[in-house]
Amino acid sequence: MIRILMVCLGNICRSPLAHGVMQSKLPEDHFYVDSAGTAAYHIGNSPDKRSIAVAKNNGLDISTQSARKFNVSDFDTFDYIYVMDQSNYSDIISLSRNANDTKKVKLFLDINTSIQNKNMPDPYYGDHSDFEYVYNLINETCDILAKQLNQD
Repeated sequence: MIRILMVCLGNICRSPLAHGVMQSKLPEDHFYVDSAGTAAYHIGNSPDKRSIAVAKNNGLDISTQSARKFNVSDFDTFDYIYVMDQSNYSDIISLSRNANDTKKVKLFLDINTSIQNKNMPDPYYGDHSDFEYVYNLINETCDILAKQLNQD
C-alpha cells in the first residue's frame, strides 16, 4: 500500500481538499491518503466550512476529516508527503531526521507544469471564489499525480 500525506498550515482548507480529491482519484485498496498541518491551531476541528462546501459542490464529502498536526513519525508512516507551499516545505524539512525523510517531501504544485507559482494560495482569508480556485488547482494537480502514481 502506498501512503500519501497532504500538508498545509492549519489542516482545515487546502490539505483537507487535497486529501479528499486525491483519495477520490486512487483505488483505496492500493493507496491510503491523509492530511495534516504544520501548526496546531485547529487540532480536532473539521475542515473549514468553505472547504466542505466546495468539496460537496464537486461531489466529495470531506466533513468527517479532523485536523491534526504533522508529527515526525509521519516520515515513517508515509511514502509521499506533499506540501502546499514553500513555508510548509521549510517547516516539514526542518523536522526531517535524515536524507530518506527529506526525499519524501515534495511541493505539491511542482508536478503541475502548467502552473508558474508553485505555492498553493491559502484561501482562508478569502471568499468562496478563492476556495473554488484552490479546489480547481488541486483537482487538476491530483489528476496529474494520480496518473503518475497509477503508472508506478
